[in-house]
Amino acid sequence: MEEPRTAAATDAVAAVDAAAAVSLPEATGAVQAAGSVQTAGSVRAARPGDSTGPGQAVGGKQSLGPVALVVAGGLSVQFGAAIAVLLMPRTGALGIVSLRLALAAIVLLAVCRPALRGHSRADWGTVIAFGAAMAAMNCLFYQAADRIPLGAAVTLEVIGPLALSVIVSRRLVNLLWAGLALGGVLLLSGGGFDRLDPVGAAYALGAGAMWATYIVFSARTGRRFPQADGLALAMAVGALLALPLGIVESGSKLLVPSTLGLALAVALMSSVLPYTLELLALRRLPAPTFAVLMSLEPAIAATAGFLVLHQALSATDALAIALVIVASMGAVRTQIGRGNPKPARKPAGKPARKPARGEVR
Repeated sequence: MEEPRTAAATDAVAAVDAAAAVSLPEATGAVQAAGSVQTAGSVRAARPGDSTGPGQAVGGKQSLGPVALVVAGGLSVQFGAAIAVLLMPRTGALGIVSLRLALAAIVLLAVCRPALRGHSRADWGTVIAFGAAMAAMNCLFYQAADRIPLGAAVTLEVIGPLALSVIVSRRLVNLLWAGLALGGVLLLSGGGFDRLDPVGAAYALGAGAMWATYIVFSARTGRRFPQADGLALAMAVGALLALPLGIVESGSKLLVPSTLGLALAVALMSSVLPYTLELLALRRLPAPTFAVLMSLEPAIAATAGFLVLHQALSATDALAIALVIVASMGAVRTQIGRGNPKPARKPAGKPARKPARGEVR
């Protein structure tokens, strides 16, 4: 799976990490999610004094531009995953994971050039945990995608952050979203995961659990490191952990030029490009809107699986994916409602004085 960015992921960041005191509208530094994506180190709020703050559009009106950037990022992530599945017969699941993380780390380290000095032991512990979660999440997801359709794998994986969101929430309405998601999973399994391949389904659920872990450490890394430095360092940690597994599985096959070229395309499509697009989008798009758009990831994955891998969906599978998408959207909208009380009405009185020319209001 790609570094995630979903509505449930955003909700979980806001609810789990109480120390951060982050509510969804202020979570531009931790919306990655997932997926997507997103990513704690790569998405940063606008600087104080910027004419357009995070989640604000020029003139107070939202345009389709930021929405298009988010959708393009989701398409890039899932079509990159589809290309990775095509590479698996050459390198194996662990081989493509190790290549993807290694190449993405090289690109991000070259672009970000993070400082290695000046960080505390706690900083390094956080970034190492973030990288380990990233490596585990990707290894498990690609093992799942090698055995079950891409849309089903992403749908099952989303259950991880969605479950985290429901568990940490104190609102009963989230039980409704949990029930919808569970119904979607049961439909997808057809009453038993043997229809999907139980091993592949288990890998996908395991990837979801690691995704939930990833979310927590992604937010913490984003607060401890400037810009995308923490992401670049965590990607390097993940690559170092995954590379030995890829070498054991594939050996010299990883060095075939055509394989390296396709793996570089996967790294760019699945990591570098989505992060860049999300960074641009979140400067003009409200974080809650971003999170809801990320709920479409399972549908995008199913489309990529159909177009690239010729993985057709039955009507039951489509309904199952739709239920999980609705559950994810509902969870994040619930979190938004909780974190955004209606502003108090201004008391009647004299109108505010119009500022003089050059005076800052």
